[in-house]
Amino acid sequence: MTEPTAHSWEDDIFDALKNAGVSQIPYVPDAGHSHLIRRVHGDPDMIPIVLTTEEEGIASSCGAWLGGKKSVLLMQSSGVGNCVNMLSLLTNCNFPFVTIVSMRGEYGEFNSWQVPMARATPTTFEMMGIEVMRCNSPDEVGPTVDAALYAAFASEQRIAILLSQRLIGRKEW
Repeated sequence: MTEPTAHSWEDDIFDALKNAGVSQIPYVPDAGHSHLIRRVHGDPDMIPIVLTTEEEGIASSCGAWLGGKKSVLLMQSSGVGNCVNMLSLLTNCNFPFVTIVSMRGEYGEFNSWQVPMARATPTTFEMMGIEVMRCNSPDEVGPTVDAALYAAFASEQRIAILLSQRLIGRKEW
């Protein structure tokens, strides 16, 4: 995977987070989010929260909202299955929620273990009452993230943004 140069779709995500007043970013370390994670760590107004498992990020996002802060969870599609039980907290308590999910198991995947969860990710979110938005090209990223953040925090919606493996670039073994 190459490092982004100049202004990239990853920077569009960061800009949308800043413009929406998001200050807490829980994440499980992931190469697909590495540029964004570095930007968050470099911003004194944002709090990066390294997680040991993805479902902790849901609880962290809910706690941030209760404390008057906005949070966005970063994770990989392989971690979505870890979150199913915790996702019920969002609906039962009517918390706003945004997660940005880097997809694996799609376009040119070399690791067969990634494929089943990639296929299940959109349906898993939808079955748990979370709207799914998908970005397949760089020009979709900024407007999609902006729209999701506005909808979530203005009207307490729950949204998962899927960043396709075609967008991110396939990993080579």
